[in-house]
Amino acid sequence: MSPRQSRTLTRWTFSALALVCAAAWAFPVYWMVSSSLMSNARLRSATPSFWPVNPTLSNYAAVVEGSSFTSALRMSLLVTGVTVVAVIAFAFLAALAVSRFRFRGRTSFVLTILLVQMLPAEGLFIAQYKMLSGAQLLNSVLGISVLYTAAIVPFTIWMLRGFVAGVPIELEEAAMVDGLSRVQAFLRITFPLLAPGLVASGVYAFLQAWNEFTIALVALPAESAKTLPLWLRSFLSASANRGVDWGEVMAASALIAVPVIVFFLFVQGRMTSGLVSGAVKG
Repeated sequence: MSPRQSRTLTRWTFSALALVCAAAWAFPVYWMVSSSLMSNARLRSATPSFWPVNPTLSNYAAVVEGSSFTSALRMSLLVTGVTVVAVIAFAFLAALAVSRFRFRGRTSFVLTILLVQMLPAEGLFIAQYKMLSGAQLLNSVLGISVLYTAAIVPFTIWMLRGFVAGVPIELEEAAMVDGLSRVQAFLRITFPLLAPGLVASGVYAFLQAWNEFTIALVALPAESAKTLPLWLRSFLSASANRGVDWGEVMAASALIAVPVIVFFLFVQGRMTSGLVSGAVKG
């Protein structure tokens, strides 16, 4: 076999392995969507169906009309929006300070960021609950957003630090020589170069806040204040006595997961760039 044929065979082998891995990743999503289009009787059948037989949208109609989907969606959108804005604001300023300035305690601050990531979230639940209860912020958008922001900011600082460190400060200095002030040089020269990092960090914060479950379980005990992950859990608890309606569970899961997957497919390139840059630069 010639070297060219060997390279071609190797390329096709890796391509086939990549397709197998992609199919294994996509199959649970396909199964969820396919099951959401089947009746509950069909799902409980002893013979599994790998594609929808007599597909129906009744599960989706039952989920949207017969549950608190609208209020949970509103809660998730508000919490996620507030969290993303707060995370980007705090993390961006902190990343600028760590990358652009030399100050006493800078190394300790960077190490603290790493150490915070090592703390198990479960070990903070009691303190978080007491803090929100004392401030009367339980079951509120502000309260849960504060906890989400505190949990997401450390890693986001690390991501943005890599982007800021990757932009030479000499660009700002050259702009200042040409007559711009420091603020003008930053806004006109540096800030546009940091836009991909801000997008990647925003996507990371969005995914973390949208899918978070355990902190919300502690901070949102009331039935009237539920994010979408908590709302999905209510299908299992409500069906404890009459059996789980898996058609509705799969439809509810699809309503939560599919929009996020579609959104992620559009922005995964920028997010991957941000993760890699934040890991190797600076």
